[in-house]
Amino acid sequence: MRAYQLLLAAAVVAVAVAIAAAANRGHAKPQMMTDAVQRSADGELASLGSATEWLDSPPLTASELRGKVVLIDFGTYTCINWLRTLPYIRAWAEKYKDNGLVVIGVHAPEFAFEKNLDNVRREVKALKLGFPVAVDNEHVIWRAFDNQYWPALFFVDAKGRVRHHQFGEGEYQQSEKLIQQLLTEAGANDVSRDFVAPVGRGAEAPADFANVKSAENYLGYERTERFASPGGAVQNVRRAYAVPAQLRLNEWALAGEWTMTKEAVTANAANGRIVLRFHARDVNLVMGPATRGAAVRFRVRVDGHAPGASHGVDVDADGNGIVSEQRMYQLIRQSAPIDDRLFEIEFLGPGAEAFAFTFG
Repeated sequence: MRAYQLLLAAAVVAVAVAIAAAANRGHAKPQMMTDAVQRSADGELASLGSATEWLDSPPLTASELRGKVVLIDFGTYTCINWLRTLPYIRAWAEKYKDNGLVVIGVHAPEFAFEKNLDNVRREVKALKLGFPVAVDNEHVIWRAFDNQYWPALFFVDAKGRVRHHQFGEGEYQQSEKLIQQLLTEAGANDVSRDFVAPVGRGAEAPADFANVKSAENYLGYERTERFASPGGAVQNVRRAYAVPAQLRLNEWALAGEWTMTKEAVTANAANGRIVLRFHARDVNLVMGPATRGAAVRFRVRVDGHAPGASHGVDVDADGNGIVSEQRMYQLIRQSAPIDDRLFEIEFLGPGAEAFAFTFG
């Protein structure tokens, strides 16, 4: 009996480690009950005709794409896992376009504000994707591919058959090797057998997975975990929160006047703070102004001090930044050694919303 219990405990630990690793390489959308949709039956490319809008391209159809090798790239613009794949997706699109590869992004939003077409257009332009993007606000294309992940790649051959999929970050050489194979099968000449080696910068830099011990966490009451403010969360009601004397790893708390809604927490007064104990090289926060067009100044601290050389691209060395758009902000990028640290963001005015922490 003792041996069985040890084996069972080891299995539970292994599963937990695998889940934590997966959470930092890609994440799944909660399954939803949906009406029947046209699925990718028998491994064939599903319809793209339900797109809310197309960016940087006229609408593309499955029939028009026959004869081309197609890479379908599912993402949403605040997803750090998707952002870190972009250097490879851009490089493949450019390298193999003359061989017949067509890359199509499918933007399937996670948060309500990611359905705003002005937001999506802004981020597609800022990210310099360079390939067509189908906006899938109602997740119809997502369901047609039976997808559940950001990021997700579907590889379609010239006959319109889905030959492979890749969920989450990584496996880049295997993916590129498959692209080369499918292009060769389609009759393309002079297909390079080399592999791209892009350099991701800023938020697109590869994660330091060996040192990531903090997993993505949402701040709205629907999905948040490890909320540690005394008295717990009160849903949809303005309330004064406080930070406990001690936070354990991956616990977080609010200080000041906040309202916690299904998706986010909103600072109702100046000097509202979010405090988190984390272990990772990078700290990112999805956030934005509650009122469109507004701007809220904020200040970041690590272990009570300005981040200095450990600041992210969206703050300066003194930890100062401005939240003026609904997007992901990179706040901390540390150098070694990586250890448990206390992160704090203070909003110097009211009206900022925060949605989710991610790490790298």
